[in-house]
Amino acid sequence: MIHVTRLDGTAAVLNVDLIERIESTPDTMIRLANGESLLVRETPDVLVRRTIAFKHAVVAGRPEVIPFAHAVEAGS
Repeated sequence: MIHVTRLDGTAAVLNVDLIERIESTPDTMIRLANGESLLVRETPDVLVRRTIAFKHAVVAGRPEVIPFAHAVEAGS
């Protein structure tokens, strides 16, 4: 699961296994497998990096929620 920020500034935690696609419309829209959509402040690139970091953590046996300020975003 990863943290995301809705357009109104509220935080949410998203199950990355539900992500069907991410679009820039120009706001970032996450379309979920259940048909729901979520508009967020993060760019698609940031969301992809957070998802990859989370998946790596799962494989490494430490599937915690990846925090907002995770080191993976240091280069963004």
